[in-house]
Amino acid sequence: MIRIRKAAERGHANHGWLDTYHTFSFADYYDPAQMGFRALRVINEDRVAPGQGFGMHGHRDMEIVTYVLSGALEHQDSLGNGEVLRPGEFQRMSAGTGIRHSEFNPSASEPVHLYQIWLLPRENGIRPSYEQKAFTSEERQGRLRLVASPDAADDSLAIQQDARIYLATLAAGDAVEHALAPGRYGWLQVLRGSVTVNGTPADTSDGVAIGEERRVAIAADGPAEVMVFDLP
Repeated sequence: MIRIRKAAERGHANHGWLDTYHTFSFADYYDPAQMGFRALRVINEDRVAPGQGFGMHGHRDMEIVTYVLSGALEHQDSLGNGEVLRPGEFQRMSAGTGIRHSEFNPSASEPVHLYQIWLLPRENGIRPSYEQKAFTSEERQGRLRLVASPDAADDSLAIQQDARIYLATLAAGDAVEHALAPGRYGWLQVLRGSVTVNGTPADTSDGVAIGEERRVAIAADGPAEVMVFDLP
């Protein structure tokens, strides 16, 4: 089963300082047919204006992963962490029993373009934690680089869910493949460019739900970047 979630069909809100698209129901966007996919609950594509951002706010019992495509995002949280997230870097925040954080575009002139992803944790009430790592372009060029996993395999971020997240940067003609174990599901998010997924075309900002397939075969029509989720 291959099902395309077209970019144009997502929920959308433009608040001036924030231009945001919601793959699944979020905030004022509600569609009972789009409440998530397996352990995935939120995939938001955000563009935040210079000097703007999300003030301090709280989360509980959610695994929150952030990836910046362009620009920079400044993070502050109630655990005392203060970091700037840049392209090629992933951030993981396990909200657990409760964490408060802010996200701000520190640039006076450049917008920041990012994806924020929420996954349901494998258990509630864990201790909150934060982690950030950079993955070089060489690590993900023409291959699926593991960036998050439940056991921090291959120097990936450790997430509190039996899910694995991969990132690949592809040139025209590149092809990569990921095997899905029996009973596992996949989601592919096209960050930029155009690809085919098991022969089905998908374009920038499209999502692809994958079920009852033993492999995910991705071929790039031109320069592209994709994020792949292996889900229970």
